[in-house]
Amino acid sequence: MGHDYFHKDSLVAQVVADPRFEGFGRFLFPLRMDHVNPDMTVSEIAPLLPYHRNIDAGTTVATLNRLLDDRAKGEKVFHGIYGEGQKLNDPRKNDTGLFFLKGKPGKPFAIISAGGGFAYVGSIHESLPLAIELSKIGYNAFALHYRTGGSQAASEDLAAAIDFVFRNANELQVSVSDYSLWGGSAGARMAANLGSYTTKAYDLEERPRPAAVIMQYTGHANYTDKDPPTYACVGENDGIASKASMERRIKALRDMGIDAEFHVFQNLGHGFGLGKGTSAQGWHHDAVAFWERHMSGR
Repeated sequence: MGHDYFHKDSLVAQVVADPRFEGFGRFLFPLRMDHVNPDMTVSEIAPLLPYHRNIDAGTTVATLNRLLDDRAKGEKVFHGIYGEGQKLNDPRKNDTGLFFLKGKPGKPFAIISAGGGFAYVGSIHESLPLAIELSKIGYNAFALHYRTGGSQAASEDLAAAIDFVFRNANELQVSVSDYSLWGGSAGARMAANLGSYTTKAYDLEERPRPAAVIMQYTGHANYTDKDPPTYACVGENDGIASKASMERRIKALRDMGIDAEFHVFQNLGHGFGLGKGTSAQGWHHDAVAFWERHMSGR
């Protein structure tokens, strides 16, 4: 078994259609299957992600090959979150699910929601690479593919994802204590919504709030006095998510006695993901430390 299944010149259309990705290949890149450029390579995906920057082809290739390696080990790397009846009632729920990057059995889990302005889901750049990094540390990490079109449906999907993991925790071999919600841009709005209002607000059994919410570059301003501890970061040159708005929200949480951190990274705009090769590189390690500080077992 090797890691060099795909490379930078692999065709996106071939990756999506690869039989080893059967059932979820269409969720790997934000594209319409009837509009796939047959000549687009993995190194040329930037036009598919207009709200994202610092897209690293090496990271994309490593992400795809990690999924292939997990499949080769017999791992189930994608889980649907809705039942057949729910999907019949709303066919768009067929376009949802959780990529699962396993950590150590029995360790807490994180659910990560990528951004995309609720127009697309930028998992290949944001949530999947981050999930892999968290799994390397030992945490169980899920990357959510949610319905686009607006915050309500997307947040409903995140609520359903949390409920799915809680209901299937034994099979998935994850701890439901001290979980965290992560998100970038639109995904950060979703994470904050669930941190503020819980799954109960979406007509599901009320699950505990996360131990921490980790937010990247979002203009989300709502909060409650029950919000979880929150870590937030943004690039100083972000023209989409105002760093001033983010800082005001963090200050409001602090003023209510909620632990919150705010970080600004130099020479960066919106949608930097892991920030490889930038001033933000390694930011997720600080975010993990923040999460760990709020785990009940610590």
